[in-house]
Amino acid sequence: MTAVQTETVTRDRLLEMQRRMCEIRAFEDIVKDWFSRALVRGSTHLYQGQEAVAVGITSALRRGDTTTCTYRGHGTVLAQGAPLDRSFGEILGKANGLCGGKGGSMHLADLSVGALGSFAIVGAHLPISVGAAWASQLLGTGAVSATFFGDGAANIGTFHEALNLAGVWKLPVLFVLENNLYGEYSPITTTTANPELVDRAAAYGMPGLRVDGNDVVAVFDAAASAVARGRSGQGPTLIEAMTYRQSGHSRSDPAKYRPAGELEGWLARDPLTVAERRLHDMGVETAELDRLRADAEAKVRRAAERALSWPEPRPEDRFEDLWVH
Repeated sequence: MTAVQTETVTRDRLLEMQRRMCEIRAFEDIVKDWFSRALVRGSTHLYQGQEAVAVGITSALRRGDTTTCTYRGHGTVLAQGAPLDRSFGEILGKANGLCGGKGGSMHLADLSVGALGSFAIVGAHLPISVGAAWASQLLGTGAVSATFFGDGAANIGTFHEALNLAGVWKLPVLFVLENNLYGEYSPITTTTANPELVDRAAAYGMPGLRVDGNDVVAVFDAAASAVARGRSGQGPTLIEAMTYRQSGHSRSDPAKYRPAGELEGWLARDPLTVAERRLHDMGVETAELDRLRADAEAKVRRAAERALSWPEPRPEDRFEDLWVH
């Protein structure tokens, strides 16, 4: 495991990170409410508790870089810059959604900001980011691709194939392993012989960085180091961000399998709270942080209201965006 060289995160930069995390949290609160009222078709998987990972990583990226993520991808796609209202619209199945209402909660994409998509098949997206990084290498664009995945995906064949190929060709990829301790309903210790997942980086010739995934500054520091390595042609990096999903696997999961006290322990280290403590240490007053959160929540509510007012797709729209019909 390689040590992380710390970058300087200014007060204003951390305030912006906090604002983005507050927007993602408020977004998910509304999605949770909509699901309970049967406004969301299919299932939905909330990202609450993991916001620091998406915001920390994407804050180290620049325009032209790309991301891929899992079905628990609302936060990642929003952190990459997808608009709130069109993201809501996609989850509602509206015509003005990111994908015209055809993708839903588990398939959000916005190519205009480099969000190549969230993927419902576990591990399927890692090779997509490897392909994007290969294109960057061939074209000489200097772009980096970050792929977000859970600890469960680390036992999928595409994980090993993607890391190996990226290591052999020294591709500019950030493999971001969001270790939230559970693969769906199973604790990592029951499915993985060696739970030290960061150690797998060495097998594929790349550094492995383990960071506190609930500290947005620690995540940013790791990402900045990995992005610089990728842009300079030195190849990929595996970042294992230790974090925790505050809800069950999906909206139908009450998460009764969690040991007593585990959730409460992680809630005490909520990513928003950790960032607030850092901001307090930088001299930011509680009143300013309260205004920031209130403004973020109001912005998200307005976006939700716009999305609710949008029309459903027309029947003939089902024939668009097809290779053949």
